[in-house]
Amino acid sequence: MQRLIELVGDMRYDLCVLTGYYRGKNCGPFEATLDGVGRARAHLKEPVYGVLGDHDTIQMVPGLEAIGIRMLLNESEVIVRGDHQIYLAGIDDAHCFKVDNIEKAASQIPSGKFSILLSHTPEIYRQAAHADFNLLLSGHTHGGQICLPGSIPIILDAVLPRQMGAGAWQYHNMTGYTSVGAGSSVVPVRFNCPPEITLHCLHSG
Repeated sequence: MQRLIELVGDMRYDLCVLTGYYRGKNCGPFEATLDGVGRARAHLKEPVYGVLGDHDTIQMVPGLEAIGIRMLLNESEVIVRGDHQIYLAGIDDAHCFKVDNIEKAASQIPSGKFSILLSHTPEIYRQAAHADFNLLLSGHTHGGQICLPGSIPIILDAVLPRQMGAGAWQYHNMTGYTSVGAGSSVVPVRFNCPPEITLHCLHSG
């Protein structure tokens, strides 16, 4: 966590998004998690948006919002710069809790407007493309975390094409990016799968 704080402190960006997995265990106390995320959040520039992952309980939402992370639970917000808008939506966990509602999240986005969907898991790529999102940002897979040489994952813990398990990909008219994340899950080890903090640059078409 300390190294993460050191890396994000000098980064330049307009918007920060977090796609879940704030804690390692999926049950039990989460106060230590909020403390750790709070230390990192203090070094992030506003605005910061987030969604929950399959290790995260909805009971964490008030604490996450109290430290300045706007949690998107099947809803959207508009980001305005001058005469231009980008619509940012987020869904609740679709992998374990199955409480995602893409239709509700997209319901306030005007047709033809550029839209980004935050989802902990990329497994909902078909529904996201059908809802006309332009960009899907997700995580969950850790890129495999423990991989064969060439970053070939042994397991992704996700039902989706292997090429969608890490990095950039395309599905119909939607672009996707699956972050391998900055931490680890189950075991504190990464092999042939270095952690990442991803900086996306959007360009007008």
